[in-house]
Amino acid sequence: MGRVSYTVLSPDHVVESTLEIKKSVFLTTVTRVETEEQAREFIEQRRRTNRTARHHVSAFVLDPLRTTQRSSDDGEPAGTAGVPTLEALTKFVAPQLGSDGPADLSDVVAVTTRWFGGVKLGAGGLVRAYSDAISRALGQAQLLRRRQADLYELSIDLASVGWQEAALRNAGVSVVDVTYQADAALLTVAVAATPDSRTACEQEMSGILSQQVRCEPAGSQWHDHQF
Repeated sequence: MGRVSYTVLSPDHVVESTLEIKKSVFLTTVTRVETEEQAREFIEQRRRTNRTARHHVSAFVLDPLRTTQRSSDDGEPAGTAGVPTLEALTKFVAPQLGSDGPADLSDVVAVTTRWFGGVKLGAGGLVRAYSDAISRALGQAQLLRRRQADLYELSIDLASVGWQEAALRNAGVSVVDVTYQADAALLTVAVAATPDSRTACEQEMSGILSQQVRCEPAGSQWHDHQF
C-alpha cells in the first residue's frame, strides 16, 4: 500500500521570506501546487514580478510519493542552488511531527530570487545561503496533514435512509455523497485508508446502525486535516 498521508502547505498560502548575506538579497517564495504546470507557472510569475534580479532559483516536489522532483540553478554555478533548494524541501520535517518524524513535504514549489550584492559567496556559501533561505521560509509556513481515505458505498432502504444518514453523521462518520435510486439510496462514506479498511467499515457501520451492513469499494479521496 502506498503512502496514505503527507505534509502540505495550506491552500492558497504563499510564504515570503528575505535573507541578506554579504549584501546579496535572497527573496524566497513558497506555495502549494498540484501539477507541474502550476509549479512552472508560479516560477515564471516570480520571474516576471522581479525582473531586476539576476537569478530565480527554483525547485518543486509533487504527489504523495514525491515521484516528481525538479530543480533549476538558473545561472548560478551548477549544484550550488537548485539542488540545495530541492534538498531543503525533501528533507523538511513538519515541527508537529517531532524531530524523528517523516520528511514528507510535497505538492510544493519554492523560488528564491537573488539580487547580487557585489560580493561573491563561493560555492559553499551559495549552498548554505539557498538552503537557509528555504528553511527560513518553511519555518513560517502554515502546514496541514493530507490523508487518504477509502470510499465505500452503503445501500440503504429508502424508508430509513433519513435516520440512518443522521445516525452515521452524528457518530462522526464522513458521509461524502448520497445518491437516490428507484428502490434504495447509496450513501458514500469515507474511512481511513488501511489494508483492512473494508472490514473496518462494515464493522463500524453495522455497529452504528445495529444491523448488518455491506461496504462496497468506491475509490479513494485525499483530504486536508489539521495536525
